[in-house]
Amino acid sequence: MSFELALKEIATNFTTDDGVETKIRPLESSDDKALLGFFKNLPEPELMFFKHRVTDSDVIKGWCENIILDVNLPLLAIDEGKIVAVATLHQNKGGWKRHIGRISCSVLPKHRQKGIAGKLVQELVDVARMGGLQKVEAEFIDQQQGGQKMFALLGFTHLVELADYVQDMQAINHGYVLMGMDLMTDEEYAGMG
Repeated sequence: MSFELALKEIATNFTTDDGVETKIRPLESSDDKALLGFFKNLPEPELMFFKHRVTDSDVIKGWCENIILDVNLPLLAIDEGKIVAVATLHQNKGGWKRHIGRISCSVLPKHRQKGIAGKLVQELVDVARMGGLQKVEAEFIDQQQGGQKMFALLGFTHLVELADYVQDMQAINHGYVLMGMDLMTDEEYAGMG
């Protein structure tokens, strides 16, 4: 199945574990202010885990102006018109990791433990599988135990752990954790024949 067709399979809404109807959709060019607001509402200590300065309006505006969904597919969870979670499937279109997607996810604190992250990540795993990727991975700083646990519940396993390997935005060293999952291609999408 092509990536474009896989996008059409993404659920457009779901009910959270606490009964709230939540919308799901890809990032749009008009989302820059809402996305910036989302990142500014994350707890300050969590911002150090990002590879980019996500509270910089120029960074967010650049993302929203350059959306290429088959390279970076950000899925938003929206509750009452506000972005409450973002999960992204990152893909390399060439090179030695072109068969591997990388997934990242962030959820506002008051919306955690409600199944939102798991739903978004599972949707992205399904898109990756239907789009022909063979593996997906997720990167963490060792302190991100909750995220690692959630990804493990979805079938990711620990691949690599390196002590004092990465630095946060404040130049403090942390352990690096790489988790991954092999994707089984559904026979329906395998192009048998």
